[in-house]
Amino acid sequence: MNNGIVLLKALLLSTSQVNLLRHSKDRKKRRRIIGGMVGALCLYAMLVGFSAAICVGFGKFGLIQAAPTMCALTISALAFIFTLFKTNGYLFNFKEYDMLMSLPFETRTVAGCKFLYMYVKSLPWYLSISLAMLVGYGIYARPPVLVYPAWLALSLFLPVIPMLVASFLGFLIARVSAGFRKTNIVQTILTFAFVLACFGLRFVLEDMFRDDKVQVTLMAASRLTGQAAGIYLPAGWFAAAITRYSLSDGLLLVGLSLVLFGALFTVVGRSYRKINSALKSHAAGRDYKLTAQRQRGVVRAIAFKEFRRLTGSTTYMVNACVGLILSALLGIGTLAIGFDRIIAMVTQGAPISAAMLRPAIPFIVYFCIGMMSTTACSPSLEGKNYWIVQSLPIEKKTLYRGKMLFNLVLTVPFMVFSTLCLCISSKAPALDTALYLLLGLALCAFSTAWGCVCGVRHMRLDWENEIEVIKQGSAVAIYMLPNLFAVMGLVVLSVFLGMRMDQRLMILIMTLIACLLAALSYRRVMILSRKK
Repeated sequence: MNNGIVLLKALLLSTSQVNLLRHSKDRKKRRRIIGGMVGALCLYAMLVGFSAAICVGFGKFGLIQAAPTMCALTISALAFIFTLFKTNGYLFNFKEYDMLMSLPFETRTVAGCKFLYMYVKSLPWYLSISLAMLVGYGIYARPPVLVYPAWLALSLFLPVIPMLVASFLGFLIARVSAGFRKTNIVQTILTFAFVLACFGLRFVLEDMFRDDKVQVTLMAASRLTGQAAGIYLPAGWFAAAITRYSLSDGLLLVGLSLVLFGALFTVVGRSYRKINSALKSHAAGRDYKLTAQRQRGVVRAIAFKEFRRLTGSTTYMVNACVGLILSALLGIGTLAIGFDRIIAMVTQGAPISAAMLRPAIPFIVYFCIGMMSTTACSPSLEGKNYWIVQSLPIEKKTLYRGKMLFNLVLTVPFMVFSTLCLCISSKAPALDTALYLLLGLALCAFSTAWGCVCGVRHMRLDWENEIEVIKQGSAVAIYMLPNLFAVMGLVVLSVFLGMRMDQRLMILIMTLIACLLAALSYRRVMILSRKK
């Protein structure tokens, strides 16, 4: 067998959740794998529904010939974005680098294999879009039978070119930034921009459906996809192969994908060892000066270590800070637009005043602040270095206190800023503002302690990529989902109770409940620290 295929097969088998499910006898691990599969299936179902809805819209308004182009552009855009964010962690600076480079394979073979591994792991997302749009296109366009296998075959090559372009950009970023400490700054900025754009897309879609702009939007989308296909030629080749049965366009798409793949990893292979070595060693700057060391307490030192871990990972920083950024934007937005106008926009003119919503301010802010707690994943992020932590003369409870301190230092300033902005915009009295800040502080403490309970209770150390812990970990899911649903209920409850009892008394009662829950969660962490 080809060396690259042998290596790819070994990587897929060693990380396959199905393979682990078949051979693992650990019930806890099996339940976690099954839960992850169910969650992934739900996401695939949502993506299929979204793609099918696009085709139905095109079909209803007689624009079904734009569906192949839309499919190609959607898959290409997702492939580019996903690859750009995954390059540092899959292609560069991955954990098994030393082991793979010690095997008797050429450097370009290892780099190409890691790219194919990233491609195979992402392929279900792209196929979900392709299959859903193929079904919709088949229903409305009724193409010849040969179009169906041609669509499926060419769909396998659609993500290759954008993935190669994104990998090359990641290669250039890594090549330029190799040797510097902050190698992930560009990826972090792009990720934040993408996440915020996704949040903004929700309001665009809501406005479109509320104002009956569906037909106008779809016609504009059809026109724009045609123009985009003229600029991004692979999408035009795919559409021509499907709609005009052009064999030459299909061969162009396949051929260019294979040629670019070979060319890229011939270039990348020459600097692959150097880049990975620099990224893993973080070479010191030449202008280093010897200065006196700063003394910190053990808990503060652990908190500072968590800060360095956060700033060293794009995935970790985005997931931990996206809620904080949203809370700050919410605060700035209320000052710029006005609390009353935002209420009118969200409630669509319902008879709800600013005074009625004031008691919900701490929970509205916490909905963003508590979206993610670093303590839910930071215990698992120790990974295979956990034995070092165990060998240190530090008690487990001290370690977890440091992790909780860092989360508080990270979240409390954003909570204070956002709460003050909302209180100023809603013209809340000074005493009410103080009570809201007190409740917000209690909620941050609860979020920190409860996240640590989830993180310690469902610690996972056998991960190969940090995405498995930060995005797909059971500890994060168990923390996040009940927390967010409970907060949405508390927003409604605070408005309801605020109209039937003294608002300040209600805030005090909720503050006491939040403090009690935070204390119980903290106590649970201390108990778990003696067991783990």
